[in-house]
Amino acid sequence: MTRSRLCLALLLSLSGAVLAGCGGGGDYPALVPMQDILQDDAQVDPDPAPELQARAAALGARADALRRAEP
Repeated sequence: MTRSRLCLALLLSLSGAVLAGCGGGGDYPALVPMQDILQDDAQVDPDPAPELQARAAALGARADALRRAEP
């Protein structure tokens, strides 16, 4: 392929990609008002640390049991 044909192919590919990206014609995503995002009464999840510590202890006990079961 000559250089001019390669440049033409690249130009056509790039222009096709630009047109495909810009020419959707669909609605833009709806914007969420800032008051809905920054609510003072938003429920905060409880601290997961106690559950994680209990799971870590259970896994540690299971690992100890498996180590004792090995010959």
